[in-house]
Amino acid sequence: MEHHITIQSEQYELAATLHYPPAEEEGGKSCGSGRYPIIIICHGFVGTRIGVDRLFVLAAREFARHGYMVLRFDYGGCGESTGDYGAGGMNALIDQTRIVLDYALDIDCVDPQRVVLLGHSLGGAVAILTAARDKRVKSLVLWSAVAYPFNDIVNITGKKTYETAVQCGAADHLGYALQPVFFESLSQHQPFEQLRKFNGDVLLVHGTADDVIPVDYCFLYQKLFWLRSQGQCEKEIIFQADHTFSGGLAREQLLTKTRDWLLYIDKRKNEWNDWTI
Repeated sequence: MEHHITIQSEQYELAATLHYPPAEEEGGKSCGSGRYPIIIICHGFVGTRIGVDRLFVLAAREFARHGYMVLRFDYGGCGESTGDYGAGGMNALIDQTRIVLDYALDIDCVDPQRVVLLGHSLGGAVAILTAARDKRVKSLVLWSAVAYPFNDIVNITGKKTYETAVQCGAADHLGYALQPVFFESLSQHQPFEQLRKFNGDVLLVHGTADDVIPVDYCFLYQKLFWLRSQGQCEKEIIFQADHTFSGGLAREQLLTKTRDWLLYIDKRKNEWNDWTI
């Protein structure tokens, strides 16, 4: 079951789609409590909640089939949401993510102890920065995550676009008017410095054929997540997968590995809850 909804932020109306698991799903994750874990999908730079080749639609439906609620949304100025993308910089993206968290946790059947942020590309960096600030996030899934927001996004837009934005007050990139405040905010947020504030479990997935965000970032992220005093971190490298995991085999591996990890951490938490000290 899927519902199209609108989430009101301070400035924008955020278009979103909420996926419910089948009510009688065998092995569903409600554990008899009537509450389900929820996955919130954070799309990447100038992306949408649909994803390239419908990646996020297919992901949401796959996870919902296995007992998860899934909420995917368009950041302000993207997809069907109102507003101008990047107008408030990275802080606006983090704030919008937290507003979506507010909405998700107001749903009666959502388990507040099983909240997952799934971020792709720049959305991965936003997910980390949000989780570092917001203790309601319990787990992170990072697909092809950006590690150096300013450098990575300027590599995508081209240096000339950045220079034009600084000189003229805005620059066009694929029809999006990017302002200097957006680029400035990218340089002010460093996921590598903030990730230690998050104590939950993390899954990293990256493709070896990613020519947008280097696969090396996945190894760096894992090393830094391992240095935390709490929380586990697993990584999955998908051979010959590109930045958006295009193609049937790459996408199947991505969704299968992510689904299996989510089910594993749920099973582990349930088993630990049976123990008392």
